[in-house]
Amino acid sequence: MKKMCRLTAFVLVFAISLSLSGCMLLEGERETIEVPPIARSDVAYQKKVNEILSIMDKYYIDGYDTKELDDYLARAAVEASGDRWSVYMTAEEYAKSIEEDNNAYVGIGVTVQRLEDESGYIITEVNKNGSAREAGVKVNDKIVSVEGESASKLDMDGLSKAIRGEEGTTVQITVQRGEELIDLTITRKTIQIEVLTYMLLEGSVGYIKLAQFTHDTANMTIKAVEELKKQGATSLVFDMRYNPGGFKSELVELLDYLLPKGPLFRSVDYNGKEEVDHSDSDCLEMPMAVLINKDSYSAAEFFAAALQEYDWATVVGTKTTGKANYQETFKLSDGSAIRISTGHYQTPNGVSLEGVGVTPDVIVEVDEETYYAIYNGELAPKLDEQLQAAISAVKK
Repeated sequence: MKKMCRLTAFVLVFAISLSLSGCMLLEGERETIEVPPIARSDVAYQKKVNEILSIMDKYYIDGYDTKELDDYLARAAVEASGDRWSVYMTAEEYAKSIEEDNNAYVGIGVTVQRLEDESGYIITEVNKNGSAREAGVKVNDKIVSVEGESASKLDMDGLSKAIRGEEGTTVQITVQRGEELIDLTITRKTIQIEVLTYMLLEGSVGYIKLAQFTHDTANMTIKAVEELKKQGATSLVFDMRYNPGGFKSELVELLDYLLPKGPLFRSVDYNGKEEVDHSDSDCLEMPMAVLINKDSYSAAEFFAAALQEYDWATVVGTKTTGKANYQETFKLSDGSAIRISTGHYQTPNGVSLEGVGVTPDVIVEVDEETYYAIYNGELAPKLDEQLQAAISAVKK
């Protein structure tokens, strides 16, 4: 299945599986691709690995977990590609990633990043619908321990396993906020991912925020647009800030609804085969703006780029990161899976965004405090300078 995805090393969304840091991959219609027959012989690297394992089995002073070793070797094999978008998932992580695609997950709702000194993990995001937020967890809290075990002794997988669990069960977490240590008991629960929100702002501006391009996103967005038009909207602002990407089919369907006849999206696979998705002549003609930032990835970037290239909307905010490779998932025999880059996407004009990103027509920078306030929905529209710039753009 082709998905557009943002995968950041060492970042983990605990309730959303290992979120692969928000791993929404621009993806097609299949969940996994069949693994091809093994065609490689026992080449030198396989012999080397077997020699190392034989030595460890015989001479290593302590025992070691062979299952953990299998996962480590598999993860290392994928990481050796040097592609930050490719990833290995244990069976548990893969199952969680499928759960994520259903717009709901069981967990506490935080994203963390390991500190460089490996003394613990810093919380970078707190889901507004999660139990962590209800318990008082805040961005920049440092996770010191989980169930009494020091977080510094846990790798990402270990931390994930310590925090995850069945719905209704609790987990004991100690966080550090400034100089204060805070003990928290957090109940794991099912968290619905709020994919889309919309409202009519002053000046007859319709505002639509897309959290990600997941199942039925295009249909929901189209319905939101039609409802806003009934309410009197004469212009639209699409908020793609913090949107990690999503399904290719949803992106194409939404662009087809908005744009006039022409190419929407180009893809080139590992064999060099190019495919182009096109829009029909039906389109939505009204002033539009698109909000983006550094955490707008993949499908969100291509949405903004397409409307920008057609001169159909004014793009406002800050430059995106540039994620244009797409991934496909291969499920392995033990239930684990690898998700690797197998091609790349291009804008309607044939431009690759990989490592380049989308540059807004109107650049509006915000400080770190404001950045997180916008993410957490804590900033009123009138205080959101980027949103206000987008509103000004559609009123010209």
